[in-house]
Amino acid sequence: MRLVFAGTPEFARIAYSALRDAGHDIPLVLTQPDRPAGRGLKLTPSPVKVAALEAGATVLQPRSLRLDGRYPDEATAAREALLAAAPDAMVVAAYGLILPAWVLTLPRLGCLNIHASLLPRWRGAAPIQRAIEAGDARTGVTIMQMDEGLDTGDMLLEEAIDIRPDDTAGELHDALAVLGARLIGPALEGRANGSLAARPQPAEGVTYAAKLDKAEAALDLSQGAQALARRIHAFNPVPGATLRLPGIEGPVKVWRAQALPGGDGAEPGSVLDAGPAGIDLATGAGVLRVMELQKPGGKRQPAEVFARGWTRR
Repeated sequence: MRLVFAGTPEFARIAYSALRDAGHDIPLVLTQPDRPAGRGLKLTPSPVKVAALEAGATVLQPRSLRLDGRYPDEATAAREALLAAAPDAMVVAAYGLILPAWVLTLPRLGCLNIHASLLPRWRGAAPIQRAIEAGDARTGVTIMQMDEGLDTGDMLLEEAIDIRPDDTAGELHDALAVLGARLIGPALEGRANGSLAARPQPAEGVTYAAKLDKAEAALDLSQGAQALARRIHAFNPVPGATLRLPGIEGPVKVWRAQALPGGDGAEPGSVLDAGPAGIDLATGAGVLRVMELQKPGGKRQPAEVFARGWTRR
C-alpha cells in the first residue's frame, strides 16, 4: 500500500520500520520538530525522522496542521505534500499533534492509529505510565480508525498483554511497541480488502491518561508503599521518581523498588534498614524497599553499592 506515516518517538519508529520492511511504499513522513536534548541541549531529530531520512523519504515537521492556526504556512505545505503523496492510508503512532478533519478524510482508507492501551481505558498522552501507576494487571495495543475526538475512534484490532509486578514503563513500552508494529500490517490489509469491520468503543470504562508532569516525580512517603512502588516503575525512565534521603543534598532518583509489609508505627520517610537487599523506608502503609538509586549528578547504582558511600547525617 501507499502510506503516509506520522509519528515521533521510538515507539513509532519501530512501527515505521516494520511497515517499510513489509514492502509498503511510504514516500512522506510527518514528525515533531527537532528538540533540544542532552546536557548540551543540542537540537536532536526524532527517531522517526532519522529512520525516514535513512530510507529516503520526504520528512515534514509542521508545528501545527490546522490551516487556520498559528502556523498556516506549515499546515498548507503539509496539505500540499499529503495531496501529492495520494496515500491509501495514513498510519499514526505517538505523533504529538491533533489531526484536523482535512487530514482524517484525505487518505482513501482514512487514518489508523496505534494506541498503547486497551481502549477505552487510558485514552490520552501517557497510557503506558498510567496503566502501571494504577496497578492494572493487563494492557495492550488497540489499532483504531481515527476520528476528531481524543482516542475515541472505532476499534479495528486489539491485543492484550500482562503487566508484570516489576515492569517499568520502559520495559512495557518496548513490548507494546513490538506488538503495535505486528498488528498494524493486518489492520491495513483488513481495511483494504473489507474483511476487518470497525467496532465502536464501549461507552463504559473510559479513563484518561494525563500527560506526565515533572511535579509528580517527587514521592510523598506518607502514601502507601504499593502506590509508591508503582509510581517509581511508571516514571522509569522518564521523568524518574525522586525522594529525599538524609545526608544527601538534592533529590535522589529512584529507579526500582518493592513494596513490603511492616513498618507499623514508624515515621514515614524514616530509614528502617540499609543492606544488600535494598534500603527500606517507612511509608504511610508498609515498607518501600528501594533497590536502584541515583544521586544528583551521579550514575544509577544498586542499593547495596549506594549504601556503602552513604553517610546518613
